[in-house]
Amino acid sequence: MKIGSVEISNSSPYIIAEIGVNHDGDVERALRLTTLAAQSGADAVKFQLFRAELLMSGASKLAEYQKKAGEEDPLNMLRRLELSIEQLAQCVALAHQLGIHAIVSVFSTELVEIAETLAWDAYKTASPDIIHKPLLTSLARTERPLIVSTGAATIEEIARAMSWLVPWSNNIALLQCVSSYPTPMAQAELGGILALASRYPQHPIGYSDHTPDEQTGALACALGATILEKHFTDDRNAKGPDHAASLDPEGFRRYVEAVRIGGVRAPDVAPVKRVIDIERDVREVSRQSVVARAAISRGMTITASMLTVKRPGRGIEPHMLDAIIGRRAMNDIGADRPIVGADVEGFV
Repeated sequence: MKIGSVEISNSSPYIIAEIGVNHDGDVERALRLTTLAAQSGADAVKFQLFRAELLMSGASKLAEYQKKAGEEDPLNMLRRLELSIEQLAQCVALAHQLGIHAIVSVFSTELVEIAETLAWDAYKTASPDIIHKPLLTSLARTERPLIVSTGAATIEEIARAMSWLVPWSNNIALLQCVSSYPTPMAQAELGGILALASRYPQHPIGYSDHTPDEQTGALACALGATILEKHFTDDRNAKGPDHAASLDPEGFRRYVEAVRIGGVRAPDVAPVKRVIDIERDVREVSRQSVVARAAISRGMTITASMLTVKRPGRGIEPHMLDAIIGRRAMNDIGADRPIVGADVEGFV
């Protein structure tokens, strides 16, 4: 697989500085972080494209790590952290001017067409969206490289997602990940890299690194990781959901240096991909499910226009969306609320 003109290979691991929402909604800070990431040795910067109202239903809640960071309301948190497509265009242009790639995680199917107006070098999906078939396939259809993160996912869920992506298999990479912010080094689950590589030898396998350690990337590469993603900030003490799980420029520079020097002995880990306890909160809160766009009365036939997909993951999973269409509602379903199996006629 290539990202831009770069062939993803073991000989030179591809390192992504995940700016994510560490710009705190300030485009000038996003641009400054892009420059700092390039100076710190990143091959790419990654941003997030979301709209709070498209992503969060009325049932959404904060993850525990977000509460610990001082957040009080999930919708207000995301509104504060949004960048417009025009602001992201400035970030893409600067990244390319600096000679690095620009990657984005898109969180809603409705935003894929908007994302396509910019010259992204690749797309990435967040770990909770491993069950979001409409989003995964919409991004894959663009034929840009697609990096799929697998935190808090079972091997069976990953296999199902990969079956949806077969038509675009030459353009897919997988990242082992632990969906906990930060991830204790003792629970880094690096053996998941081996498990994914064994099952998907034809795909680049990498590691989305949420540990605070500067050597984890080198250990991951010793196990065969060819792509690394690490959260990046200019102030680890700043208020915000992701700063504490990030590296600052000096730390990131040391992280990159450790990877580039290599020579690290591979850790003795079992080749296992699993969901561990510290991921269960994010798995529930940050996965998406089928949600009613407006109130649906009992007895109504459910149509596609009545449905959307939002957080949290307490309702019917997004890959089952088409199976709901054409069935009757068995209960009154409130607007902007997840739809559960008991709400839909004959749904199991």
